[in-house]
Amino acid sequence: MVKNTAAGHKKFWHSFRFAAHGIAAAFKSELNMKVHTIFALVVLLAAAFFRLPVASWMILAVAITLVLTAELLNTAIEATIDLVSPELHPLAKKAKDTAAGAVLLTAVFAVIAGVYVFYHPVMDWIAGFMS
Repeated sequence: MVKNTAAGHKKFWHSFRFAAHGIAAAFKSELNMKVHTIFALVVLLAAAFFRLPVASWMILAVAITLVLTAELLNTAIEATIDLVSPELHPLAKKAKDTAAGAVLLTAVFAVIAGVYVFYHPVMDWIAGFMS
């Protein structure tokens, strides 16, 4: 692994590259990261289809960002635990389960936010077919 030893502004720009590598690694190795990303893209396409207002886009952006961030943190925690405690240990299980719980909590929030944002546009769209 390359250590970030650049000075000043170069170190700042290198940090973006390292962060992008981390996101890419999580996407490549974690099925849930892929699933969350696909759902995020579907939600954004639906938001465009329904021509949602900016405020609704912001709610969706916050929800998506929270879920993906939680998934990245969960991945980092799991990798760290696997490194320091390769054998089964109750505290390792507790840490992994708690991190997974954080992902679940943010995903539930995202679903609630999605229902809030999409309920009326979807109902209006369905009503357009009924009339």
